[in-house]
Amino acid sequence: MHAGAGNLRFLLTREVLPSVQSKERHRHAGHSEYSGTMEAPCKRVLCIEDDRETAALIAEELSDRGYDVGVAYNGRDGLTAILRTSPDLVLADVNMPVMSGFDLLERLTALEPRFARMPFVFLTALADHDNELKGWQLGADDYVTKPVDFDVLAAVIASRLKRVARSAIWPKHIDLGERELEALTWAARGKTFAEIGEILGLSRRTVEFHLDNARKKLGVPTRTQALIKAAIGQLIEP
Repeated sequence: MHAGAGNLRFLLTREVLPSVQSKERHRHAGHSEYSGTMEAPCKRVLCIEDDRETAALIAEELSDRGYDVGVAYNGRDGLTAILRTSPDLVLADVNMPVMSGFDLLERLTALEPRFARMPFVFLTALADHDNELKGWQLGADDYVTKPVDFDVLAAVIASRLKRVARSAIWPKHIDLGERELEALTWAARGKTFAEIGEILGLSRRTVEFHLDNARKKLGVPTRTQALIKAAIGQLIEP
């Protein structure tokens, strides 16, 4: 995992995934691909941001890309909005009055386990390791730093929503657990066993256990082949 991690990620992102994407374009000929516009129309995104100007800009940008956007200005109002009408994805600032983004995510997953599968993306100006690690450990799906690059934000949202759509189909064929998918994803992104363990709050041995279970379920002899098969099958987003 140490010496070959970078080479494996290069293989996945520069060779395997472009091949998959090319096949997808051919299979869906006549349908638009993501190119700065939304892929799945009418998906509901809830933006929770205490800076009203930033919230308005995000809402306008995402609305222009075809999303149904709701806005809340603190974590408590965001929690109420989610419990009232569950969105397809939550975009939340980390530092907010009344209830922080971290507290909101923790409260949600404690209240309703089903929310653990709802994509949750943090907006943050905090680019330090400890804050990112805390978000990953709570179950965040991604981070977008401020000032917001709207093309990056749109790509992150589209990617996370596509992963949810795939997870509704693939488990019927390959029963990979959530931890197995998480371990595969981080391994494909070049993280070492120790780094994956730190992110997921697991021991190195447990990380290896989940990766080996995934390998067996995918029916391949090596972990590297498991990562490649999972990427080709679009089970993970390297």
